[in-house]
Amino acid sequence: MKQVVTPTSKLSEACKYYMSSPSYCALKGNTQKDYSKNLNKACDTKVEGNKQLGNIKLKHLRYKHMSIAYEQWTVKGIRSANYIATCLSIVLNHCIKFEALTHNPMSLVKKSKTKPRKVMWQPDQVKLFLDTAYTDFRWRSIGLIVQMAYQWGQRIGDMRTLTWDSIDFKNKRLDYEQSKRGVDVHLPIRDDLLAMIAVQKETFDFQEYVAPRTKPIAGAYTPYNIDEIHILINEVKDEVNLPIELQARDLRRTAVVEMVEEGVDLLGIMQVTGHKSPQSVKPYLVNTFSGASNALERRFNNDDKH
Repeated sequence: MKQVVTPTSKLSEACKYYMSSPSYCALKGNTQKDYSKNLNKACDTKVEGNKQLGNIKLKHLRYKHMSIAYEQWTVKGIRSANYIATCLSIVLNHCIKFEALTHNPMSLVKKSKTKPRKVMWQPDQVKLFLDTAYTDFRWRSIGLIVQMAYQWGQRIGDMRTLTWDSIDFKNKRLDYEQSKRGVDVHLPIRDDLLAMIAVQKETFDFQEYVAPRTKPIAGAYTPYNIDEIHILINEVKDEVNLPIELQARDLRRTAVVEMVEEGVDLLGIMQVTGHKSPQSVKPYLVNTFSGASNALERRFNNDDKH
């Protein structure tokens, strides 16, 4: 490959170079979009007066530039700041391979740790949300996205782009590839969910998505974006005064914790969630009174048998 990045290249040029590399092209489409968006944010960050990070030549990049930029990113959230830093580090490490850099200054920045999110939906809250969403056609796809994410323990992002070819009505099963890591999951469809999906198919059978926008844009029925889902879920919550802290992303954690409380082992949970290791499941786990009660009850029941 002809080298097009050198020590005199600007950081923005290095980002473009990386985004033409085989490593970047091998990423999933959604991941590519996320990387591109976050690299643009990094390059647009002002670190020296009005000078943007992306306009600094690689040979002039220093720890102070990265530190100043990181502090600005954390204003909007530690999680997003760390993701931007990770994306930028990937680019800088790519530059090191081609001798355009000797070290990665972003690696010297101490990242803040995010507190694990512990919010969970209660079963009655899920029911109230779904009952409300399904009574109004404009919220119906949002209701279905929430129900699928909750019952299957899947990511909202995958449910919003789910297509009809993933649904096997005859055998009552879902077969699809997760977008984040390309893991294939195979899940049963409960009768109550299958009934809602069948109703949805009667309305939207003419296009490919299971839960598209209920109104077309430029004549096409397309998936909601994440921001739209956040707004619409808040509309439904406001309608019935559900707690503001409940978020769509908490549904996956809720499903995992409920499985743990019912005694499902980690291997079984991984079969559902698509996680490749027990360690990757741990961030989803939350200590609950119900879980502790079940564990202690089993303990004492076993003691009584001996």
